Amino acid sequence: MRRTSFGTWPCSIARTADILGDAWTLLVLREVFYGESRFDGFIGTLGIARNTLTDRLRRLEAEGLLRRHVYQRAPVRHEYLPTDKGRDFFGVLAAINAWGDRWLAGEEGAPVVLRHTPCDHDTEARVVCSACGEPLHQRDMTARTGPGYPARLLDDPVVRERFAPGRTLGDSPAHQA
Repeated sequence: MRRTSFGTWPCSIARTADILGDAWTLLVLREVFYGESRFDGFIGTLGIARNTLTDRLRRLEAEGLLRRHVYQRAPVRHEYLPTDKGRDFFGVLAAINAWGDRWLAGEEGAPVVLRHTPCDHDTEARVVCSACGEPLHQRDMTARTGPGYPARLLDDPVVRERFAPGRTLGDSPAHQA
């Protein structure tokens, strides 16, 4: 059975989900940020099947998040290193980690703590407004179509309703009345 592609949807969340595909992809990227770069290392830390890992590494390479680099010539062996695009994904993983620490960590607390080395403090990711620096909360957000939204969809009543001025994210049209 073929997986549905979201790569052409007019939504950056859908397009990102299309690249990620499943939890293994996130876990491979997590391991890259923890310092793992070699195929056998991923197998050892994740317990992932070789064919699944091969598929995820190929996808991450094709999407430009990782680049393959030869570290041994005989036999040829590669390591997988993050590109600028891949390194930029760290904030997403840090935000997922912070959410998991808040909602899924047991009484014993966070399983992994991130430390910000420039200030030498433990930290957690926060998503903030790029203009004012305030934390982003659903209740304070609206959405509108951007320049990349397909013009052919703008006349659709569902689209107009979804992106109506003043409609707070998460509110259904019934709540707006």
